Amino acid sequence: MRPQVAIVFSITLIIFLLIDFYVYKGLKHIGSGSDFLNWQKWLPYAYWTLSVVTYVGVLFMILGSRSFSDPKNYVYFYGFFGFMILFFAPKLVFSVFHLAEDLIRAGNWMVYKISPTLNGLEGTGISRMKFISQTGLALAAIPFTGILYGMIQGRFNFKVLEHKLSFKKLPKAFDGLRIVQISDIHIGSFFSNHKPVEAAIASINQLKPDLIFFTGDLVNNYAKETDGWIDIFSKLEAKIGKYSILGNHDYGDYGQYDSEEEKTANFEGVKQANRDMGFRLMLNESLKIQKDGEEFDLIGVENWGEGGFHKKGDLPKALQGVNPESFKLLLSHDPSHWDSQVRDTDIDLTLSGHTHGMQFGVEIGNFKWSPVKYRYPRWAGLYRESEQYIHVNRGFGYIGFPGRVGIMPEITLIELNSQA
Repeated sequence: MRPQVAIVFSITLIIFLLIDFYVYKGLKHIGSGSDFLNWQKWLPYAYWTLSVVTYVGVLFMILGSRSFSDPKNYVYFYGFFGFMILFFAPKLVFSVFHLAEDLIRAGNWMVYKISPTLNGLEGTGISRMKFISQTGLALAAIPFTGILYGMIQGRFNFKVLEHKLSFKKLPKAFDGLRIVQISDIHIGSFFSNHKPVEAAIASINQLKPDLIFFTGDLVNNYAKETDGWIDIFSKLEAKIGKYSILGNHDYGDYGQYDSEEEKTANFEGVKQANRDMGFRLMLNESLKIQKDGEEFDLIGVENWGEGGFHKKGDLPKALQGVNPESFKLLLSHDPSHWDSQVRDTDIDLTLSGHTHGMQFGVEIGNFKWSPVKYRYPRWAGLYRESEQYIHVNRGFGYIGFPGRVGIMPEITLIELNSQA
């Protein structure tokens, strides 16, 4: 284990242990004075068994990271990580309420020490103090249920989101053009769950798209993740064509290799997998999309992202030969590219992905929120500045946490209309 990893792991383990002991103390407190379901008897065994399993799983993920060079072992990593999130998120919720109770109790004790006649916070029966922790325990069931649903069903709950956009520069021949965008497949995360993915692909074909754009992150790390999936994704149908770009994960930088030659071969394998699925992979280049004697420019760049991500995208190179007067559609994986470079151009529409909407958040009507918004101002959906648009797809797959809570996997249908 590298020293930096060991330090992070040690600090994380200490924090988790402190939370665990504090939550255990709170649960014992709730059950004090009651023999409901033999709470005090079975609590130590049940609680610490789950906790030990969690710690063993985390340790296995760290020490056995080399074994994850085989995508078949992803299922163990995802299983332990999901198990950890499933049980620690409710613990955090409960600990907040139990801490509030302890702080109030401490304040009450101080008031009593100063003036015993002012102590009136403890009532009879269920104390007001214990009621706070009991409320926390009840509310902890919400994240537990949500996370469990997200792991079992949410990750396969594909949503088709539709947008209609109008552009003055779009030729009339493309009025009503139907575009489907998918992004961040992370194909190794699906393991052998072919049926829900096949159903999603069937739903895409039912949309009868003219164009399909895939905006990067085909794999988590390795080209061999695509084994068994090529034929399935080859079934995607588009009247005009299918086009793709690379995401940060497609370069294989998060994997482990015995040599640079092996890493290079892996990268070439990822690119070839795109092509084998029927996508025209675009690498810092542009091409003409033509229909009925009219055309617009499609531009595709390699990954370019702020914050330590690849900056292999070369937008000036990709724009060479592009007609300044034409309608321009850009495929760029990371939405941070839009604010950093794209808005300085006259590109009309940009399609991105990358954020996954963090696979966690809230979307109710027009309201949407996810912690990822504090990292990416453009994190999900459609954004407009002046006459330029960017759409950020919430992702087709998932990575790390094996589920989606509140932010569902997305298939985007965009209809383009001409104002010409």
